[in-house]
Amino acid sequence: MKIFGIIPARHDSSRFPGKPLALIAGKPMIQHVVERCQKSKALSEIIVATDDTRIWEVAQGFCRAEMTAPNHSSGTDRIAEVAQNCRCEAVVNVQCDEPLIDPSVIDAVAGALAKEEMSTAATLIDKAADWESPNVVKVVVNAAGRALYFSRRTIPYVRDAATGAEQLAAFPFLKHLGIYGYRRQTLLRLVKFPLSPLEKAEKLEQLRALENGIAIAVLKVKYDCVGVDVPADVKRVEWLLKKGRG
Repeated sequence: MKIFGIIPARHDSSRFPGKPLALIAGKPMIQHVVERCQKSKALSEIIVATDDTRIWEVAQGFCRAEMTAPNHSSGTDRIAEVAQNCRCEAVVNVQCDEPLIDPSVIDAVAGALAKEEMSTAATLIDKAADWESPNVVKVVVNAAGRALYFSRRTIPYVRDAATGAEQLAAFPFLKHLGIYGYRRQTLLRLVKFPLSPLEKAEKLEQLRALENGIAIAVLKVKYDCVGVDVPADVKRVEWLLKKGRG
């Protein structure tokens, strides 16, 4: 199966304008992400999809880059525009603000597409702060390992456990990682659906797939994402790179 890795990257961010071009250990963040993708065994080609000429010009130096329309409401819509003109069977959507993404996670998500229409990854929650935070998306899965629901609220609720620590000890809560794999035709079908009610409520675009009957395989991995949301996160990533996380 020919699988492309597509990285949606936009310049405008309310909390960190120009984030994909922020320098981390002397390299633009988008280059770190591309280099991680290039270490994947499953991806045939890496493409940066952007609506900004500054990002496009920089990305040309280390991978293929494609300009997209400026009015996409999500990264999924942006990569679908590029995928429409790609000769591939599947696509992995890698976030542009995860410069430490583990290539083995990319491979796991890509590998599931041999049997699944759509795939993603999750890891066990072991911190009370993550368990409580609405910024950490939780996912529950069925016996076959497919997503039942994603939420910013803590799900499920363990009725017989009182405190957060007791809840964490009683159930293996899963943190959703923002990486997605799609069969190409599934991706092109998904973006034709209107925004769904649950997607609007939770501000989680993967709920559009579930509401429209697209199953999502959830791969459990031993990796916790280190995203760059605000400028202060750059120093943390640089520290982790020095510690050997790179």
